[in-house]
Amino acid sequence: MRRSSSADEPRAGRRRDRALYVETLIDAPIDQIWRLTQDSAEHPRWDARFSAIIPTRARPDGAQEFRYELDLKLHTIRGTGVSLGERRAAGGQRTSALQFDTDDRLSPLGKGRGYWRYVPTDAGVRFITGYDYEPGWGAVGRILDPIITRRFVWWLTAYSFDRLRIWAETGTPPERLTWWRGLLPGKRPRARASRCRSAPARRSRTGVMGEAPATLAQLDREGEQ
Repeated sequence: MRRSSSADEPRAGRRRDRALYVETLIDAPIDQIWRLTQDSAEHPRWDARFSAIIPTRARPDGAQEFRYELDLKLHTIRGTGVSLGERRAAGGQRTSALQFDTDDRLSPLGKGRGYWRYVPTDAGVRFITGYDYEPGWGAVGRILDPIITRRFVWWLTAYSFDRLRIWAETGTPPERLTWWRGLLPGKRPRARASRCRSAPARRSRTGVMGEAPATLAQLDREGEQ
């Protein structure tokens, strides 16, 4: 009898990896990138997914709990999270693990988890994120997520990563790199989501979230307690 190939396996066993992946290369010192991404005052300046990040409590293991806000003018989405940074990863890398959640029924994103990786190379620092979340908005949100929401969230993340890159490399404040300024004529720095990678150069059998640092599993265990 012929052995079944991967093409013969049930489709449920080859479920598509829906976790988001964004990667950019930043020609700047890793200490500078770490500061711009880990400082709660600097982070929301370049990351369009947040309007404010407010630290609330430091855990004994070094993890930082926080509240976040996203001001949409007509409504402000609020939620909570916890992050754990690690500067002593292998090969000079650094990592940061994250969990977040919200009770806001208007949020398109519900509970989620993810990570950042800072990978030094001769050409600069590869700044990488991988994260996944449960869709908000109930049944409607689950329908819209793969069609609209997840695509927009990827674009917003990648656009923010390019704002960070330009800020770190040129010193241009991210407030001058808003999307609407990019539509104006004239020669000026413009952030572009298309400059970022949407998938790893080498696919992993474990998927995007399988590449998460051990600190994310640590947060998972603490969250279950």
